[in-house]
Amino acid sequence: MNVSHFHFVNGQWTPSLPDKSNANWLLAFGHKSLMQEEGFIQSVRASFPNAEIMGCTTSGEIINTEVYDDSMVLTAIEFANTQVKTSHVNIKDFNDSFAAGEHLSATIAKDNLKHIFVLSDGQQVNGSSLVRGLEKNLPPGVLITGGLAGDGDRFESTYIWHNELAQEGLITIGGLYGDSIKIGHGSLGGWDTFGPDRLVTQSDENVLYELDDTNALKLYKEYLGEYVHDLPASALLFPLYVTPPGGSPGVVRTILSIDEDKQSMTFAGNVTQGSYAKMMRANFDRLIDGAGEAAENALSLSSTESVGLAILISCVGRRLILKQRTEDELESVSEVIPDTPLCGFYSYGEISPLLDTGSCKLHNQTMTITMLTEDINA
Repeated sequence: MNVSHFHFVNGQWTPSLPDKSNANWLLAFGHKSLMQEEGFIQSVRASFPNAEIMGCTTSGEIINTEVYDDSMVLTAIEFANTQVKTSHVNIKDFNDSFAAGEHLSATIAKDNLKHIFVLSDGQQVNGSSLVRGLEKNLPPGVLITGGLAGDGDRFESTYIWHNELAQEGLITIGGLYGDSIKIGHGSLGGWDTFGPDRLVTQSDENVLYELDDTNALKLYKEYLGEYVHDLPASALLFPLYVTPPGGSPGVVRTILSIDEDKQSMTFAGNVTQGSYAKMMRANFDRLIDGAGEAAENALSLSSTESVGLAILISCVGRRLILKQRTEDELESVSEVIPDTPLCGFYSYGEISPLLDTGSCKLHNQTMTITMLTEDINA
């Protein structure tokens, strides 16, 4: 397994793109304007003619322990024995995100499938429903990691890139096949809860209307105080911790948009009626430590001493909180897996299995890590 980084920043590639790479998987994380340039996409394809390309727009591109804006990070992976197969759908062709995920996972071969990596539009897709749909047609034991594309703190539109196509509304998956590929995953937050638990008394999947029979948007604005004028971006600073009914593990949820007319809040994932919700706020040290703990969990599950590549997907809300300390969380990961290439992006949602149950969920405000290693002797 050979891994190479290429970075397009300030109008040039560092290092220069190869004439013809043998990579069979290419991850591309970068700015929307670059994905809208047909010539840019064609030049990348020319350099990586054999690669399955998966990419998305971001709220910050990660290359090793640095974060950039308005650039493009390519990570080229050449596997020895591992096959990569990809597919995509557009959310506009389906009634909902569950149906899109169900159809998408049905399109990919299942024999010897070991893992699914997913990149999804971050504005038009309900991440919770997408994951449930994807799981519908996957063999037992095949887990899902990935994330929702970002658009800085603008929340206007996101793009997904699959091979020669880049546009809004896409969802793309990559299946990794064969006994050689070893995968570890980890996802942790580091936020503190505060205030009372409030019952979700009216919601529709990822749209929240009432908490404790009180208008949720009005209640939320009371907590935001001076930050209320900066909604929805300021909501990233105060996510909700949602505990589903029935004793399932809690998840963190952040707001994608608000509707003043309907007095509702739309989240990246479901806020199920009957759940309990609690406000959260940042703890700087715990956010950074959480990234390192996520790496430790992923390493323990990868069952290898060395890691070929770590894909980091962290929430835009964490970046807005950490500001100049953002790279500290990347350093925290690197300390756990020194000398391992890192790539990834800041997102509108992270997808990873829960550590204790193994079921895959959409997360918000977490650092989510996918570690890949190829054991050619397996």
